[in-house]
Amino acid sequence: MPTPRRRLASTCVGTVTAGLLATGAALAAPDEEAPKGSDIAMGAYLDYGPSGVARIPYLSNWLGGKEIRVGHTYLPGDRWAGIEGNVSFLADWAAWRQEEDDRMFVLNVPMQERNEERVSDLQVARLIRAGAQGEYDSHFKRLAERLVGLGVPDTVIVLGWEMNGTTYTHRCGPDPENWKRYWKRAVAAMRSVPGQKFTFDFAPNRGTDAIGWTKCYPGDDVVDIVGMDSYDQGPGTDFDDQISQPYGLQQHVDFAKAHGKEISYPEWGLFRRGDNPEYVRRMLKWIEQHKPLYHTITDYCPHGVWQCKQNPRSSKVFKEALTPQEPGPVIPTPVVPTPVIPTPVVPTPQIPTPQIPTPQVPTPQVPTPQIPTPQIPTPQIPTPQAPSIPPVVPPVVPPVDVPAEPSAEPSVEAPVSPSPEVPVVEPSPAVPSPAASGPVAPSPAAPSPSAPVATPEPAEPTTPKPPVNNTQWCVPLNFGEWLSKLVGNQAVCVKLDWSKGRLWPF
Repeated sequence: MPTPRRRLASTCVGTVTAGLLATGAALAAPDEEAPKGSDIAMGAYLDYGPSGVARIPYLSNWLGGKEIRVGHTYLPGDRWAGIEGNVSFLADWAAWRQEEDDRMFVLNVPMQERNEERVSDLQVARLIRAGAQGEYDSHFKRLAERLVGLGVPDTVIVLGWEMNGTTYTHRCGPDPENWKRYWKRAVAAMRSVPGQKFTFDFAPNRGTDAIGWTKCYPGDDVVDIVGMDSYDQGPGTDFDDQISQPYGLQQHVDFAKAHGKEISYPEWGLFRRGDNPEYVRRMLKWIEQHKPLYHTITDYCPHGVWQCKQNPRSSKVFKEALTPQEPGPVIPTPVVPTPVIPTPVVPTPQIPTPQIPTPQVPTPQVPTPQIPTPQIPTPQIPTPQAPSIPPVVPPVVPPVDVPAEPSAEPSVEAPVSPSPEVPVVEPSPAVPSPAASGPVAPSPAAPSPSAPVATPEPAEPTTPKPPVNNTQWCVPLNFGEWLSKLVGNQAVCVKLDWSKGRLWPF
């Protein structure tokens, strides 16, 4: 761990000059046109006052034009007046910060006076309780007003750094709970000043030290950055141990991520193991991997690499790693003309568009229902056939008067046909025919379905009486009641010629 004397205001100018000569730092003005390196904000603690500000351009020149974006200093912790910012060198740092918008001013602020006087734990506990009760709020408010007045309201405040150790009076171990309340009061007092934009960095030592640093964490509402001071010393024998040990580098990164905070390394450098280039190489690689908001190496002996001649190997590694790579000569890429290969014109085949016939959907024909007209069947009246009588040749007999026989024709009452148009066939005595032809029955007229037909009253049947000695015999025909109504009464007549002497054939 660095010795407390590095932050005392009694550092003389002669010592600073000797340090510059010992390191062989060039006093020439830096090359303003030099290329820039990594975009991670980088700086170094070179001195607390104006000489620290003056050395920044020379460090940049030594690093091949590397931009030094972080200016880092400490307020004296011997009296409250120094903690309030009543020191002249703050104006020099404020002027440097205002020259470039991307610069960062980091200020370590003690939380107790007599901060490096080895005050006992009993006294520290009493001071912590006084701070938790608000007795020191006014000191922090005056500091905030001083910084805002100098034009650096965005200063990064590393408040009560390395609180988990034993070196400083503002340590946390004697009363962690009241220490966290004290931190909250100090932050609230500084944030109460109009125009402030301060960022508060909680930066313990790597490792457990006197107390695990997570037990001193005051809360996400009053912490903006989770930092860590890490020097090449125990606990741990190598850099891998520094990563994996309890409260080590890995836990620091994980804790900040879990709380949504950025990380920083306000102090890092060589120490117990002397000139250790492997440590410098691994630490720079770790920084490049995890991208902290900023990092500053403590650059004086035994920690430094530029103002300390006793670490040449580590100095070489540091310089090679951070010096921007100079771009080589620009070799123009030869322009090889691209041969123009004509694109063959391939005729586009004409593919006939298939004609898809539109399907004809037949309109369904709803048939008109045909109501059948009732047909009245016309009765077929059979034509009566007269019996065929073979001619009989009778013997010649003298004419004898034969009395007329009574008619053998039965008297049948036939119903009178409803049709008045059916004629009554009368026997014709004037036609002497050996075979009587049957009368043709007229077709009865079918009654119209729309007009009723009056049925005449049936007349009494009249049977013609043949005359005496008549040669015509008539036999009435009976077709039944229904047919007789249609055709009327009919008869079959046979005419016999008695004058020729023929006998009755039966």
